[in-house]
Parts: sequence; C-alpha cells; structure tokens
Amino acid sequence: MRPSARRFRWLIPLILLAVVVWTHPLWLGLAGRLLVRNDPLFRADAAVVLAGGWQGNRILRAAELVRDGWAPRVLVSGVYLYERPESDLAIEYAVSRGYPRQWFVGVPHRARSTQEEARILVAELRRLAARRVLLVTSDYHTRRALACFRREAPELEFRVVGAADEDFPAAWWMSRQGRKTVLLEWMKTIAWTLGL
Repeated sequence: MRPSARRFRWLIPLILLAVVVWTHPLWLGLAGRLLVRNDPLFRADAAVVLAGGWQGNRILRAAELVRDGWAPRVLVSGVYLYERPESDLAIEYAVSRGYPRQWFVGVPHRARSTQEEARILVAELRRLAARRVLLVTSDYHTRRALACFRREAPELEFRVVGAADEDFPAAWWMSRQGRKTVLLEWMKTIAWTLGL
C-alpha cells in the first residue's frame, strides 16, 4: 500500500458509517415492511381476530369486514386477563362502538403463542366447517400469523388482513414502543422459523 493511501484508509470506515446513517430510513423501513402482509379480500366463511392488539384496532377492523359483507361472523380469540377472557372485553368494545353483538363469537383460551392459538382456532373453524377465512391481526404480526395458521391447517384458505397499530408507525425506529414492537416481532419470527 502506498504511503499516501495508508494515510487515508481511516476514511473508509467513516464513509461506510456515514452511508449507514444517511440511508437508515430505507433499511429500517424495509425491516418493518417485511413483517407486514396484506392479502386481497375475499368472501369468507368467517373472520378471525387474534388475541392482543389492546387498542381495539383488530376487533374494529374485523367488525368492518362483517359490516361490508366480507364475512358473516367473527371468531374473537382471547387469552384470560385476571380470569376474564380478553375476547369478552374485545366484543364489549366493538358493541360499544355500535356493532351488533351477534356478529361475534368469543373463543377464550390459555394459549401462550401464535402457533398454540392457531391450533385452538383451527379446531373451532373445522367444527364450523369454515373453508375460507379472513385472519385479522396487527399489521406487524400479519406475516408470521398467516404462516402459523397455514402450517396448522393447509387445507383451509386463509387471507390475512392487517389492522393499523399505534405501536408500529411508518417510522417505527423513532419511538421506543415502535422499536420494541419490531424487535420482539423479529425475534419471534426467527424463533418460530427455527422451531424454537
């Protein structure tokens, strides 16, 4: 290496760091977008709302699907919170927003993962003889949730519908909650993919 080139080799890491910092919205945005999947809607036998989504966006998105004629009913998944199913709370919330109670069927359970939740809900879907299902969850959770349900029931046709979530803004890296949401979802996605 020529002496003049050696003097400036410290510039290479500095330039690389500058490029990473300057382009961070592109690659961080991509890291968030890779978690999201939104399928075209179809007329389904049922919509399913996954547990979680404490802001009410999931249940309201599913209610909109029934209102607009995409599904006749919504199965509402719910883990127990202080010995009360979250599904009851979600249904009450949708009813308080003007949606008819008869549109919703609570499915309380004690699942501890999306895959366990899929197993429980697929059993209920099979009992109802549903073949085509709209799966509603928070937008950042759509890709992994769909993969879990398809693995559990390859004979059923699932399409996933994302509900906007305040914890997953477009510039998620700008908020503490956004960073936590994306980090946890990527960790869960990798663990699920590896079978952990």
